[in-house]
Formats: sequence, structure tokens, C-alpha cells
Amino acid sequence: MKWSEITILTANEAVEPISNILHETGASGLVIEDPLDIERFEGEGFGEVVELDPENYPDEGVRIKAYLPMNSFLGETVDEIKQAINQLLLYDIDLGKNQVTISEVHEEEWASAWKKYYKPVKISNRITITPTWEDYQPVSTDELIIELDPGMAFGTGTHPTTVLSIQGLEAYVKPGDKVIDVGCGSGVLSIASVKLGAESVQAFDLDEVAVQSTKLNVKLNHLQDQVAVKQNNLLDGVESQADVIVSNILAEIIVRFVEDAYHNLRPGGYFITSGIIQKKKQLVRERLVEAGFHIISVSEMEDWVSIVAKKPE
Repeated sequence: MKWSEITILTANEAVEPISNILHETGASGLVIEDPLDIERFEGEGFGEVVELDPENYPDEGVRIKAYLPMNSFLGETVDEIKQAINQLLLYDIDLGKNQVTISEVHEEEWASAWKKYYKPVKISNRITITPTWEDYQPVSTDELIIELDPGMAFGTGTHPTTVLSIQGLEAYVKPGDKVIDVGCGSGVLSIASVKLGAESVQAFDLDEVAVQSTKLNVKLNHLQDQVAVKQNNLLDGVESQADVIVSNILAEIIVRFVEDAYHNLRPGGYFITSGIIQKKKQLVRERLVEAGFHIISVSEMEDWVSIVAKKPE
């Protein structure tokens, strides 16, 4: 079978929304070539298990690759992808050069080529993310391993927004907590929550691809009994109470359900938000305070922001 490789040269802040667009159109084997990946983990003191070749990365911006089957609908699919990406400008998302190119690859090349970008990566003090095909052994007794299948996942969990989210979970999740993951994507935050001691997690996403991806990765980590995955629009219709709510999505979407998050949190509960670009930081902060939250911490990595807020006891 022949595959078409679609390559998008863009800016860092557009990586996650474009990844979502690609998955929604049925793309497989997502590759994110971000040169900051190498610097990021060296600078943070993490990444001793990273094995990435700088030659595979662009000199400027971020390169996203995905694979679409060669069929009669390919042209229409590519046009839909381009239109959806351009729509991101309405959210003031920097698209960088926004160059889209197409090339043909054979299935054998596709099946192996993209795997070279995925290696085990230690992204916080305790958590290491590893692709399923890597035989990784923990290097410390308290290390927590998350296995992901990047063929279906939204990246490998190494993007700054995900790293900030997991670091927030590491700081605030306590044994026995109940967690809600809004916009679960690959399920990495749900899995991390349980690994860090949460008793149970409810994982929600509006995108059916994300729901299936989360279910797959939850199963890979043998956590089906603790993570319930459901297709749902944010917290619409959700009445259960949580000790922690985590959400790694666009700032414009976070501000839509701040009141619902407040309602679904127990007194003293934490709302961990990420996916916020610098110019939207104040918007989210003000909305959280208006809803009654106290701002506990604001963390930044590159151009990304994570805000942790607490519901008063």
C-alpha cells in the first residue's frame, strides 16, 4: 500500500491544534520534529534517556508529519487540512511559515521511519514516557513508567504543555484522589494521575479519535479498572465531584468551562490548566479568579503557561 506523507512547517504554539486536525482527518503515525525537544530536556535536568539526532530536525520552527493513504479522496482531505489549519488564525495562533508539502512513501518505509523519533523520555522527577516497542528499564525505584502508542496518540507527551500538566499533577495529586481529565487526547494525563496515586479518573474528549486513543493507551498500561473514558463535550452533564481537574487544551476553550470546573471540584480541590500561550495567560487567570478560584501557581516553559488554581475550602 502507498501512503502520502503530509509535512507542515509551522510554529511551536500550533503543534497541538494541528496534531488534533491531522488525527481528525484520519492521519496515522504522527511525527513532530521540534528542535527544542533536544534542548528542553537537557536544560531541565531531564532527558538522560533521550536519543535524538539533531540532523532530523528543522533549523527553524517545528515540522509536523503525518501519513494518509493514497486514494481518490486524498486531494479533498489535504484541502480540508489546509483550511482547518488556516482557521486557527481566528484564535490568534501563530502558524509560523505554514508551509504544507506532500510526498509519496511506501508502507514499509512509513512503518519504520517515524519510529526513530520516539525514544523513552523522562519528563518530570518521577515520570518517564516510553513508546510501546522500546524495552525500557527503570533507572530508579520511584520512577513511574507510562507506555504510549504514538501511532494513535497526540504526540509523545514531550510537548511543553503536557510536561507542565504532568508536573502539576505530580505536585498536587494525592493517594486516593478522584481526577477528571478534560480533553484527554492520548490519555497521558489520565494515566499519569493513576500512576501518581489517584484512585480513579474520568477522561473526557469530544473527538472520537482521542477517546479511542485514550482507551488504547489506558489498556496498554493496564489501568482499565481505574480510568473511565467517555466522549463528552468538556464537562457538560457531568455531576461527579473530583479532587483534581486537569485540562491541557486551548485557552479559549478553558475559559468556557471554568464555572463547571468550580462546580465539579470538591472544596480545596485543584484545577490544573495548560495549553495556554503567553498572550492568553491573563485572560485565563482573570477568568479563574472571577469564578472564585485562588491562583496557586503559574509555571512557564518556552512560550507556554500552566496555571494551577484552588477552590476555597
